[in-house]
Amino acid sequence: QVQLAESGGGLVQAGGSLRLSCAASGRTFSLYTMGWFRQAPGKEREFVAGINWSGDSTYYADSVKGRLTISRDNAKSTVYLQMNSLKPEDTATYYCAAKSLGYININPLDYDSWGQGTQVTVSS
Repeated sequence: QVQLAESGGGLVQAGGSLRLSCAASGRTFSLYTMGWFRQAPGKEREFVAGINWSGDSTYYADSVKGRLTISRDNAKSTVYLQMNSLKPEDTATYYCAAKSLGYININPLDYDSWGQGTQVTVSS
């Protein structure tokens, strides 16, 4: 498995931006399809965005399309989530996750490794 560590969360006003980072270690990062998920208090963990091993294929939840952008730098073993035009409903703990190659999947059960999460709070 690969070890993951998120950073970049914080408190931001509605309409603002944040960039989350997820650094990977332990295995060859380019072997993994990566995803970002989020979980708000009292709610289930939900898929936000995914990216394939090379970075040329991405997929987004409808709720974040046009506002959030996932990218990766295999040389740095890091995946990013650029978050623009943030809304209060984006408030959650954000997790990055890795799955061994294959297609991007929105089901969290399909992912093998998880980070500890980073909190994003958007004030109105």
